[in-house]
Amino acid sequence: MKKLTHIRNFSIVAHIDHGKSTLADRLIQLTNTVASRDMKEQLLDSMDIERERGITIKANTVRLDYVSKSGEEYILNLIDTPGHVDFSYEVSRSMRAVEGSLLVVDASQGVEAQTLANVYTAIDADHEIITVLNKVDLPAADCERVAEQIEDVIGIDASDAVKISAKTGLGIENVLESIINKLPCPSGDSELPLKALLVDSWYDPYLGVVVMVRIKDGELKKGDKILMMQTGATFSVDKVAVLKPQMENIAALGPGEIGVFTASIKQVKDTRVGDTITLDRDRCSEPLDGYKPSQPVVFCGLFPVDSSEFEVLRESIEKLALNDASFSFEMETSAALGFGFRCGFLGLLHLEVIRDRIEREYNIDLITTAPSVIYQIFKTDGSMLELHNPADMPDAVKIDHIKEPRIKATILVPDEYLGDVLKLCQDRRGIQNDLTYAGSRAMVVYDLPLNEVVFDFHDRLKSVTKGYASFDYQITDYSQDQLVKMQILVNDEPVDALSTMVHRARSEARGRVMCEKLKELIPQHMFKVPIQASIGGRIIARETISALRKDVTAKCYGGDMTRKRKLLDKQKAGKKRMRQFGKVEIPQEAFIKALKTND
Repeated sequence: MKKLTHIRNFSIVAHIDHGKSTLADRLIQLTNTVASRDMKEQLLDSMDIERERGITIKANTVRLDYVSKSGEEYILNLIDTPGHVDFSYEVSRSMRAVEGSLLVVDASQGVEAQTLANVYTAIDADHEIITVLNKVDLPAADCERVAEQIEDVIGIDASDAVKISAKTGLGIENVLESIINKLPCPSGDSELPLKALLVDSWYDPYLGVVVMVRIKDGELKKGDKILMMQTGATFSVDKVAVLKPQMENIAALGPGEIGVFTASIKQVKDTRVGDTITLDRDRCSEPLDGYKPSQPVVFCGLFPVDSSEFEVLRESIEKLALNDASFSFEMETSAALGFGFRCGFLGLLHLEVIRDRIEREYNIDLITTAPSVIYQIFKTDGSMLELHNPADMPDAVKIDHIKEPRIKATILVPDEYLGDVLKLCQDRRGIQNDLTYAGSRAMVVYDLPLNEVVFDFHDRLKSVTKGYASFDYQITDYSQDQLVKMQILVNDEPVDALSTMVHRARSEARGRVMCEKLKELIPQHMFKVPIQASIGGRIIARETISALRKDVTAKCYGGDMTRKRKLLDKQKAGKKRMRQFGKVEIPQEAFIKALKTND
């Protein structure tokens, strides 16, 4: 058992692309945790999507053995956290399992919005913070300016920040020494009953559920009978291991250590993240403070293109939910799309990642309906209903008022693009709360409706600022507004997948744009296809896709007009009948593209 004074637990926090995963790679390399032949870029990001997009989605852990300059051996437990706002839940969970954080800031970019959000999460968790300035080898790097910015904006001392280049490996040893010298060692007592925090769990096809724990007190050994305090389930431990990043079996986990165990657990449902694990016969007195559960923010429907694949989709969603505690789902049926699932996500990137994983890992073609947020509908009889899907909206007569969720958005942007950002936020019904400067960069705080942000706000923000703006948000509360449900009718049939909630003042413009887009996206049929946008019973916009026509008069050589007329009338009657019975095929991409607004 390692002495507590020789253990350090820390996480790496930073904005997207500031070099967290690369720094983790260098620390693994320098401590010889992984043989050099097995080494690859983004070692801890194991998912294909993580590697392709260059982002971290799941917080990953690795144990490093390091011999310091003074010759003493230390165990360092590192948790690499995601940088994107959608996965901030993963970050807050990881923070609770460790005592300190490395704050990595790109020396050429400076402080970004997500840096702020993640640092505040670390400060809330009472962490000791070491500032690391990365990418100092770049010509645009300005360490003094960035250190000043950290002090001004975040308010932590950056005078002794460690200057490194994770890419070239410059200064990595100084990071390890700072971890040992500056971060506190964990506390805990091995004599007390076992008390362990359940940090994460995932499903392994060979081992069943693998559970990651941080031991606070006591010891966890193979053969122990353990109790989950929240769920009340008991299991017998089969194996105890540490991640290096591959599993390495050990005899026991002691206080302050982070490791994994398996206990023939069949379902991840039995392991609730944030639960306290103790021994069944020798229980600890009270459980640890868990985490507040993650709240889904964006909802959308996932339907298989081929309805026979519904069972395969059900299996794949259940398996994904095993590995992702923040993903929720329930069954739903749609008149246009058949059987599917209504799923809740933490944001749009989370939605894209889940959709890509289902399509790739299980080879299912999906239709994704319009993402929507949760509205609160107050009825005339005084009851309140939470609306996840606009298609389920009650009759307008029964509704007294509707409330929508609002967010506090923090945007950091270079001064020259400030005007475009303010205009964008104004267009999206935003209310400006604050505007401050940190050097040449403006920090704007806006109160925005979440449904305006859900679709393509992030993309639009990046395009008006040439990619220089960074954006972070927290959900604040619900507020009342003039909201209406807009339906799209294709060939007089309502398409519930395209139903959206819009603000009354912008409904007509939004309806027109959607009809125009659908006209481009839906292919021509043998009959005329009207596309209409309606609010209640009132049509607010219309486009018509003209019919494909065969020239029926081509075979008439000569003769009078009556012969041609007869053929044309016959064709017209056929088209009319076709329109009554014909089904309009709406291609998959039309659903997503129609909802991307350019206003």
